[in-house]
Amino acid sequence: MDPALIVRWRVPDNMTAKVHRFEARVGGGYRMSLTYRDPARPAGKTTDDTDSFTGRFVTLIPNEKIVEAINFETDDPGARGEMTITTSLRDTTGGTQVVMSFENIPPGIRLEDNDEGTRQSLKKLAALFA
Repeated sequence: MDPALIVRWRVPDNMTAKVHRFEARVGGGYRMSLTYRDPARPAGKTTDDTDSFTGRFVTLIPNEKIVEAINFETDDPGARGEMTITTSLRDTTGGTQVVMSFENIPPGIRLEDNDEGTRQSLKKLAALFA
């Protein structure tokens, strides 16, 4: 829930992140942009090289669960629609298990890309607390 840390971990390897605003409370939200590093990459959803989106916090249970409703800023009908991300946390021996699940991923977003970006992000999160 720290924007300074979010830009370090919640970003695929081939992108950089910027948090434009952040209000950590139920009903609050944020605006964030992910920008591709490599010019030989897929097109961005918002601009040629950037995916910008807003998130709204639906549920915040400290040390247990975060539910976010995400909307991409885009003219692409395939990337529109409200996607839900649920992050579940569970204490385990020697650490915390973090599981992210996604509902209503817009049809224009490849599931393989979402899965790979999530794996990369979770790996960065683990490294921050190793």
